[in-house]
Amino acid sequence: MRTHDEVVSKLMQRPGVCQEVERIEREEGVLLDILLRARQEAGLSQERMGTQAPAVARLERALATGKHSPSLATLRKYAQACGKKLSVHLS
Repeated sequence: MRTHDEVVSKLMQRPGVCQEVERIEREEGVLLDILLRARQEAGLSQERMGTQAPAVARLERALATGKHSPSLATLRKYAQACGKKLSVHLS
């Protein structure tokens, strides 16, 4: 039986997998870092976000895996719970 690291190493050799991991790190990873930093700065746990902890966990996990992009309404609620204001910039 192979270890987790061996499986990941093998998968990363596949062009499609490597490209998707890079996309997630480039796009969703940045957003996840921003959201987690805002929650930490606000001193909030998932339970204290003003919603059910599983919903917060699902949002953060979805961004970490790249399987789901949250709506602007969801991001706005997350930002408000952290005492922040959501703004979107195009460059």
